[in-house]
Amino acid sequence: MSERLLGIDDLSVSFDTPEGAARAVDRVSFALNRGETLGLVGESGCGKSVTSLSILGLIPSPPGKTDAGRILFEDRNLLEIGPEALRRIRGRDISMIFQEPMTSLNPVLPVGRQVAEPLRVHRGLSRARALAQAAEWLERVKIPAARRRLGDYPHQLSGGMRQRVMIAMAMVCRPKLLIADEPTTALDVTIQAQILSLMVGLKEETGMSLLLITHNLGVVAQMASRVVVMYAGQVVEEALVADLFDRPFHPYTQGLLRSMPRLGGCGAGRACRLTEIPGIVPAITEALVGCRFAARCPHAFDRCRAEAPQLFEIRRGQQARCWLQEFPERRRADA
Repeated sequence: MSERLLGIDDLSVSFDTPEGAARAVDRVSFALNRGETLGLVGESGCGKSVTSLSILGLIPSPPGKTDAGRILFEDRNLLEIGPEALRRIRGRDISMIFQEPMTSLNPVLPVGRQVAEPLRVHRGLSRARALAQAAEWLERVKIPAARRRLGDYPHQLSGGMRQRVMIAMAMVCRPKLLIADEPTTALDVTIQAQILSLMVGLKEETGMSLLLITHNLGVVAQMASRVVVMYAGQVVEEALVADLFDRPFHPYTQGLLRSMPRLGGCGAGRACRLTEIPGIVPAITEALVGCRFAARCPHAFDRCRAEAPQLFEIRRGQQARCWLQEFPERRRADA
């Protein structure tokens, strides 16, 4: 059996807008192995969520469309199978936790019925057996008085409990791949820690693979083994988590890390000042020439503005889309 579970190969996705075609994802490639946790990071609008929705065939068409590439799940191209075959995979073999549970859960159905539905669709269980297993999963995700909550509606639950219901729905069929799209963004810090701990425990128990989509590098450091950094629709760096934090190569990755708050300051009683990345992300409706980060990069030189870089191998297991690999003398020591 192949070690690779998921392979994204030169994926490009665009949306029709009044300003023209917007390339939200531009030739993105990465792989996820069995049992691995991969972090997909970048600021809002970089293409993380569009990439994840493409895996499950959830890009609305129109206005969205897949322009090129392959999405290989267990060596089967999900872009070439029919809607019915994709529905059999979605929720059974690949599940997703969405960013905002209040807009993802059905407001007019009890949560017990919503957790039980995948078991009825994919496992053929009776209503009674499916509800019994739904109650077990609500208990496993640590919802208090879980069996009494089966008849509750989403608005009757707190934000943290709604997110736990989403996790139960995603896990009830024991998928091979779980996609978590900003699973803790709307929660306070204490509940975030509980949700992340819950996801780690379920992953270790089931052996599933986890694609964790976030803008929070602290969450990535805690949970992932590898990380892919996206900027303006492209992958700009990929590395093992330890290498990315110890030796980030791409100026954008370095900027993200410098913008993270640090406990304990910078030593000798000095406080660390958060560093912003100047400028704004280029509009994806523009005809982009050169490196997409060049206008914001302190190391940019003429070639950066004229020619788009490829992904260069920096060291074993790490690659970056940056001309500084070819011209290291161009890196400014003071930036």
